[in-house]
Amino acid sequence: MRAVDLTLPYSEKLRGFAQKPAKTLLQDGWNATTLTIYSHAGTHMDAPKHFGVGTQSIDQFDVSRFIVEKAWVVDLSHVAEKALLEVQDLGTIPEKLVPGDAILLRTDWYLRLGTEAYRDMLPRISEELAHWIVDRGVSIIGVETPSVADVHNLKEVTRIHQILLETVIIIEGLAFLDAIDQPYVKLLAFPLKIENGDGAPCRVIALQ
Repeated sequence: MRAVDLTLPYSEKLRGFAQKPAKTLLQDGWNATTLTIYSHAGTHMDAPKHFGVGTQSIDQFDVSRFIVEKAWVVDLSHVAEKALLEVQDLGTIPEKLVPGDAILLRTDWYLRLGTEAYRDMLPRISEELAHWIVDRGVSIIGVETPSVADVHNLKEVTRIHQILLETVIIIEGLAFLDAIDQPYVKLLAFPLKIENGDGAPCRVIALQ
């Protein structure tokens, strides 16, 4: 079994992340860094609290939900900028998916990190697809874009998150889905355990 890291490294390329030396080996005897991280920067997991879907915070998730035996990878690398993704874009996945499976949307969007298009031109999940994901019992939806919806459209971004977060775990800012060479993988996704957190950085691994 091969492990594929689907997590963006934290660096100056990410909005909402900064680091500065706190200790140095020369002066203090060890190296240490002070990190400043926006809770939804980079590869991260959303909690229902993020958009007011109840009060469940990131530390209150049952950890068993972070391991999914079958996560389907949908190749949408051909998708146009600002595309509105519908159920039909999932190809044959709807015929195979069973409740509890996860869906990972590959758009190769991580390659645009550091450009304006990364945040401003992202393809996003339609209301129809969001409802379908919930109705089919999907456990986790993962996207390579920094959001599942248009971050510049408050009505849209609120609506899509509120639909999904009722029952589905959202992971945004994934990367390297193009390294997966089979239809589905075992998914491991572990967020930082932040008390009362609305979201948190998340290390995501695919096993294939």
